[in-house]
Amino acid sequence: HVQLVESGGGSVQAGGSLRLSCVVSGYTARNYCMGWFRQVEGKEREAVASIDSDGSSNSGATGRARVTIYRDKAKNTLYLQMNSLNPEDTAMYSCAARWGIDCPPEKERYTYWAQGTQVTVS
Repeated sequence: HVQLVESGGGSVQAGGSLRLSCVVSGYTARNYCMGWFRQVEGKEREAVASIDSDGSSNSGATGRARVTIYRDKAKNTLYLQMNSLNPEDTAMYSCAARWGIDCPPEKERYTYWAQGTQVTVS
């Protein structure tokens, strides 16, 4: 049973930083992709960043806060470090996972999802 549990959201002033965490349990696949998505109220959920089982990572479109995705395998934890946040980054952020070697941006291709954590930038 795969479970993803997030933490780290909250309120921050523009220009500030936040780090989101996502603890993964029950994951046994050798090849997998993990990603962070966000959903602004009234809009579609969109990809923010992803990282595959080999450690190759990518982030979403430019114009957002500076984001870095990384993981700690020993702790089974995925992170999203966000710096220089601005109000347009206010959204519900969710981590997700899928089996496979690729990391597509389409949310529909991810199987497992965390509950989501709110990030509010003012």
